[in-house]
Amino acid sequence: MQPRTLIILTGASRGLGAAMAQQLMTSTTTLLTLSRRRSPALDDHARATEAILQQWSIDLADATAAAERLEAWLRDQRDACTSATLINNAALAGRASPIDEQDAASLAAVVRVGLEAPILLTRAFLRAARGWNVPLKVLNISSGAGQRALAGTAAYCAVKAGLDHFSRVVALDEAHRPMPAKIVSLAPGVIDTDMQTELRESDPRMFPEQPRFAAMKTSGQLASPAAAAANVIAYLGRSDFGSQPVADVRDA
Repeated sequence: MQPRTLIILTGASRGLGAAMAQQLMTSTTTLLTLSRRRSPALDDHARATEAILQQWSIDLADATAAAERLEAWLRDQRDACTSATLINNAALAGRASPIDEQDAASLAAVVRVGLEAPILLTRAFLRAARGWNVPLKVLNISSGAGQRALAGTAAYCAVKAGLDHFSRVVALDEAHRPMPAKIVSLAPGVIDTDMQTELRESDPRMFPEQPRFAAMKTSGQLASPAAAAANVIAYLGRSDFGSQPVADVRDA
C-alpha cells in the first residue's frame, strides 16, 4: 500500500468535527477519529472517497487511556504516511452558570476533554512520530472564549485559554528541534452547532451573554459547520502554518 496522509481527529461525531472529517477524507488519506460514538455517515463517505477510515469509540474524559492507545497504534504507522497531523477538536461547554452553581463532575469533564486530553494526545503523537522524518502538525481548535471572558463559562474559557498557552509553549519547545512539529491553536469563528444552541437556550440570569448569542443566530452571523470546516482546513494547509502558535481564522 502506498503511504498516505495521516490525520487524527477528535470529536468527529457531530458539528465542526463531523464536517472536518468529511472534508479531510480523500483517496490518499488515512483518517483516525476519536469520538464518543461512531458515525455511519463517515463510514459511507470513506467508501465513496476511497479514504481509509478508522473510528474509535472512546471517552476522552479518560485521557490517559486514550493517549496510551493512540501512542501504541502510532508505533505501527511509521512507514505508512507521508505526513501526520493531530487535530484536537473535541470539547465540552458544560452548563452556563456561575462556577459555584455547577456540578463538580461536569466541570471536571469540561477540563479533561477540552484541555487534559489535547495535552496528553499531543504528547503521545509527538513521542510516537518524532523519528518518522515526515512533516508533523498539531492543530488545536480553540475559541474566542480563550481571549475574552464570558460570565457563566469559567471552565470553558479557562480550557481554551489553557489550550492557547499550551500551544505557545510547545511551539517554543519545538523551535529547538532539527525537524520541528508545527503547532497552532486556532479559533474557528462562531459556528452554528449544538453548543451554540445550548448557549442560546441558557437562562440569561446564569449566562448574561445569552441575548447576544441569540441575536447572532437571528441575524445570520453564525457560520455553518461545513463553511467553518473549510476555513479551518484551508488554514491547516497554509505554507505559514505554525508561524503564529495562536491564531483566528477571521484574522487570516
